[in-house]
Amino acid sequence: MAIALTLWLDFFNFVAAGAARVLFTLFALHIGASATEVGVLGGLLFVFPLLLSWPVGAMADRLGSRRLLMFASVSGATSLVLPYFLHTLPALYVAAALNGLAQAFFHVTLQNNIGSLSKPENRARNFTNFSLIGALTNFIGPLIAGFSIDHWGHAVACLIAASFSVMALVLVLVWGGVFPPGKPVAAHAAAPKGVLLDRSVWHMLILSALIQLGYDLFQFYVPVYGHGIGLSASAIGAVLATVAVAAIIVRVYLPRLIKRVPGETLLGWVFWSGVAGFALVPFAGNALTLGVISFIFGLGMGIGIPLTVILMYASSPEGRSAQTLGLRLTGNNLVRVAGPVAFGAVGTALGLSAVFWIIAAIMAAGGVMSRMPPAKTPPEL
Repeated sequence: MAIALTLWLDFFNFVAAGAARVLFTLFALHIGASATEVGVLGGLLFVFPLLLSWPVGAMADRLGSRRLLMFASVSGATSLVLPYFLHTLPALYVAAALNGLAQAFFHVTLQNNIGSLSKPENRARNFTNFSLIGALTNFIGPLIAGFSIDHWGHAVACLIAASFSVMALVLVLVWGGVFPPGKPVAAHAAAPKGVLLDRSVWHMLILSALIQLGYDLFQFYVPVYGHGIGLSASAIGAVLATVAVAAIIVRVYLPRLIKRVPGETLLGWVFWSGVAGFALVPFAGNALTLGVISFIFGLGMGIGIPLTVILMYASSPEGRSAQTLGLRLTGNNLVRVAGPVAFGAVGTALGLSAVFWIIAAIMAAGGVMSRMPPAKTPPEL
């Protein structure tokens, strides 16, 4: 029951979050925001996840998950209702920050629930199911956003997306008691210092952050590129959905891939598919071509996030798993905050094509790094 509830919360929350990313971007463009302003908007989505992921992990270890998930659901719903009433860029900035606050609590808490509720023999499968639902929501969220905008406008589309956060809140209120309580003693003794001295952890933190940077910037800047070549909101949503379709396909096979293929080889596949995706986008002139490129991108990058989650959870000390996952998310969200802002400025100065090619070069550097073994071998799954 607790695993099933976690997966349903994963679904409802991340449908809303996936829709929000597209909604906020297209709403901002609709009211005349520049590439730099859109970049700031993207960065605000990840300010609170950057600042709070590790503290939220400590709270989840100590307090359990129910109250944290209730707060996250309320924050997520509020973030999507606000633009319905206020059609301004400052309101979108506040909405983005609130949505990021919700995700700071959701990400760590739900991931830790999966790990702590699983046995070693089924942990990889449960994390894979969790990531499959995440990929499915990345398919559904942009489609809902795109079609809702085209049929009812940006404001009503925000209300439709907010309804998914409300559903998550209802689930937590009714059935959240099935989640296990926290472990105050074990969590209280936790500190990240010992983990940060491990060079293999640093290696994985950097690779994880680069994968997150590539995955998010692709989904953030493809709508900007699609808008620039005249695609409708529905077409942009469909293009982004192809990334999720590819991720769903490849994540089905992730448990078998982990058993048969070395981790550095899988990570290399992730990065080089990212190179291909970013390098080819500037040559796409229509939705079909952009969709094919997005599918190729998703086949590789789609396994990067769950793969790094599994590796990081496997290395976490007893009773401190949420904090370890929070540390990973802190590194990821550092690049998620800085990335859109920095590349928004690059797009304004050099053009959008330069953004895609520079990120392709960064993904290539990650591919090279993934083939360089860390100082310590990661623990077996």
